[in-house]
This record gives sequence, structure tokens and C-alpha cells, in this order.
Amino acid sequence: MSDDITLSVTNGVATLCLDRKEKRNAVTYDMWVAIGEHCRRLSRDPTVRVLVVRGAGAHFCAGADIAGLQSADHSYGEANLEAETALMEFPKPTIAFVQGACVGGGVQIATSCDLRIADRTARFGVTPARLGIIYPPPALTRVVKLIGPSAAKHLLYSAELITAERALRIGLIDELHEPDEAVERLHAFVTLLAEERSPLTQQASKAKVAAADDPQEGVAAFLERRPPHFTWTPPDG
Repeated sequence: MSDDITLSVTNGVATLCLDRKEKRNAVTYDMWVAIGEHCRRLSRDPTVRVLVVRGAGAHFCAGADIAGLQSADHSYGEANLEAETALMEFPKPTIAFVQGACVGGGVQIATSCDLRIADRTARFGVTPARLGIIYPPPALTRVVKLIGPSAAKHLLYSAELITAERALRIGLIDELHEPDEAVERLHAFVTLLAEERSPLTQQASKAKVAAADDPQEGVAAFLERRPPHFTWTPPDG
């Protein structure tokens, strides 16, 4: 497990925190691996009702660590995809709490979660055009599904950062709050999910939504000439 990922569980709420404040929580190879491992383990923990993903300090995640990208091999891409998949297939509600920078790999992580709550300090960007690299197809598919082709092209072509207000307007985030209110809202919302709402309904609903996404994933995979990444699995038993 990476020392740059911290984990806590309180009253049924697991909080996975990216913790490289000096690098605005840029994600290393070891952190991608740890995200996947933590999610798979937590998914089997019956005491966990909700998963929150956030960054330490003032930022969510400034993207993938550039130094790591320079020396990346095939295993890096595998770890990246496994982390996304583990988040997407987490059987219980997942919430990304976004403050400050949410760029590149940060958007990958945030859009792998079910919901995104942000404060007004948040800034979002999909920036591979600055580096001359290709954004991972599964992540691109999710962004297009959330905000539509035109808004996705704007982010990809320009590599510009957008405000939290614009992110809310185009559907990249679900809620936007003032900084001094956002943490309070997050706590109230996850408490509601963990303590006052049916886990059976939540998990069944998540499975149904994933099943509804599978035909779109099949079409996207065909157009991109890659194997499809279907997320639905039948319930146990």
C-alpha cells in the first residue's frame, strides 16, 4: 500500500484520501495500485456503507505525476485502469469531494465515483493536449456520458481549466457549495446514506444503473476498436 493514500472508516463511512499535499495530490503508480487494492478490500467489508474519495489539504488531485509518466510502461496503464474499475464497480455509493485542482487523473478518479460534490475553489481540466498524450478511453467515455460530446471536446481540445460553476452547469459535478459549507454538506449527505437509507435499495439501484450503461459501453468499445469494459455483474446467489 502507498504511504500517500490514507484510509479511515467511521460510522460506516470509509474515506480514502490522496495525501501528497506538496504535489497537490498528483497520483503516482503506487497510488493507483493502492486505490484499487483499498477499494477491493472495502467492497468486501459489510460495515462500510459509503465511500468518500478526497484529497488532503487544499486540492483534490492535480493529475498523474508527470515524473512517473515519463518512465511509465504497460504496468502503469494497467494499474490506472484497475483503480478506475475498482471505483466504478464498488458496490456501495461512492462520492468524490472536490476542492481546488481536479485535473487529468483527478477527473478520472472523480468521474469513477457515483457522485461529485465540490466547493467553489474547485477547478477542473482534462489536459492531455498539453502533454501530447491520449486520455484513457474508459475515462473519456465517462466524461462524454456525463457532460455530452460538445463540452467534452471543449475540455479535451483546449486543455483549459474550468470553474466549479461551469462544471456544475455542464453536469460534471452534482452539487456545489461555498467552502465553509461544503464539508458540512458532505458530512450530512454521507450520514444520510449510511444511516438513514436502505443499503439494499442503494446497491440494487447501482447494479441497475450499471446494467443500463453496458449497451453504451459496447457501442463505444466497438467505435474505439477495443474490448468492451462492461461493469454489470449478476447479484450473488
